[in-house]
Amino acid sequence: MKLASLKSNSCRDGRLIVVSRDLQRAVFADGIASTLLDAMERWQQVHSELNALYLALNQGDVESFAFDPRACTAPLPRTYQWLDGSAFLSHSALMQTAFNLPAIEGIEQIPLMYQGAGDDFIGGYDPIPLPSEQHGIDFEGEVAVMVDHVPMGCSAEQALSRIRLIVQLNDVSLRALAPREMKTGFGFLQAKPSTSFAPLAITPDELGEHWQQGRVALPLHVSWNNEWFGNPHGAAMHFGFHQLIAHAALTRSLSAGTLVGSGTFSNPDRRVGSACISERRAIEMIASGGQPSTPFMAFGDRIQMDIRDENGLSLFGGIDQEVVRAC
Repeated sequence: MKLASLKSNSCRDGRLIVVSRDLQRAVFADGIASTLLDAMERWQQVHSELNALYLALNQGDVESFAFDPRACTAPLPRTYQWLDGSAFLSHSALMQTAFNLPAIEGIEQIPLMYQGAGDDFIGGYDPIPLPSEQHGIDFEGEVAVMVDHVPMGCSAEQALSRIRLIVQLNDVSLRALAPREMKTGFGFLQAKPSTSFAPLAITPDELGEHWQQGRVALPLHVSWNNEWFGNPHGAAMHFGFHQLIAHAALTRSLSAGTLVGSGTFSNPDRRVGSACISERRAIEMIASGGQPSTPFMAFGDRIQMDIRDENGLSLFGGIDQEVVRAC
């Protein structure tokens, strides 16, 4: 099943729609759930109806309209909690080497995770408004899962069954602001502006054989100003999403609609490129003995990201955004 949220002047959380498998048609789901957050909070009650509508849409049995990903906001324009991991250890290893950082104790057993802002997500075709190029504007290509209610102390095995939807995102980062915030021990604040999401939230079954052990086992295609930047593969996650959820829920319950992210895609094979500028710069620093050559983003730059199936069809509707100066 594929769900999205149309922008709406009357509802900040958008208007829930069901989108066809080929991304050509859509139908309103108001009669079942008004918003995606509403659907998440009543998933057991509405899932069957939404899925029936999805099947009818794909068969052409309901009145529908043309789907336009640019008319969508983030699937969840806001939610209760946004937790982002760093589950690709090749990325962490590069950062440690490039910046001569001490090894993080237990990194292979305990996931890294921070709590971001869940109150102001933006659509994957909306501009990215930021105040200054001097902040070191970077993109981070990721995926995340949307969970049903997760009780405190939930095991990894149980957590897998709590995953309801999967989304693709661009976790915008301001690299010049991050070092000081990390040193304080309080975590990110200014260094993490609003996160952008591709239009579609999809159920795990839409991935078929590519949903493997709590991982999206497909490459993420990243282009910067229409030039190839990387296509790292999602199967390289050291921790599956079920393990990330269990980590987050060790001492708290997670409300329905909580998002848990993978962290930037990263592979040990350098030939596949990267999903963020910081990683490419780290590779350059290691190769040159300390001096990166790739700049961060400038106003007017565009970032494109997409995950496609074996037939080349976008699974999440893609991301194509321009960085603009905030008014």
